[in-house]
Amino acid sequence: MEKWQVSWAQNKYWVMSRSQQYYNEIRVLAKENHWDEECQQRYEQILQEIDDMMPTRKTLTTAYQHVWGYFKKQATLEEKQNYQILLKKLEEKNDELGRYLVELTDKYEVKYLAESALIKRLREASK
Repeated sequence: MEKWQVSWAQNKYWVMSRSQQYYNEIRVLAKENHWDEECQQRYEQILQEIDDMMPTRKTLTTAYQHVWGYFKKQATLEEKQNYQILLKKLEEKNDELGRYLVELTDKYEVKYLAESALIKRLREASK
């Protein structure tokens, strides 16, 4: 896997949690794996811009639904119900669902998610 592919794998849910438009732009950049210096510069610029963006309920919901996909088959009935409750209550300024997804990442030992920028940042924010 190329360096940019590793970076994108780590950052895609973080980007998605902030901007669907930027997420889609990066997907176009990465299309057919024709990555060059111009793509790299734009990618880095997007990552910098994302850091200054506030999430919306819609962008968080989209990202969290993707993350939930890693647990939904093995989650207990109680965990599924809790997810649905927290999803309904989700607000940008009161993000209990993000903290819950960190807990599930740890419980189910999903390495891919644990290494993602989204889960790392949520973990830091909850300290």
